[in-house]
Amino acid sequence: MTNRTLAALMLAAGLAALAGCSSPSVITLNDGREIQTVDAPKYDDASGFYQFKQLDGKETRINKDQIRTVKEL
Repeated sequence: MTNRTLAALMLAAGLAALAGCSSPSVITLNDGREIQTVDAPKYDDASGFYQFKQLDGKETRINKDQIRTVKEL
């Protein structure tokens, strides 16, 4: 195997591993709006807020009382 082929295989394996780690989600709010996230939102029990990154890269926090459902895509 040449170095170029080996490098391509390692790159493909790395990208496949990274793709498997993300789990995009949709958050449905009580008012019916839907927000798509890059990864599953993380809940902070101390503050009562969900924190996540939107598709445009903006970090957002929403109170759990405003959220109806959180579903993985």
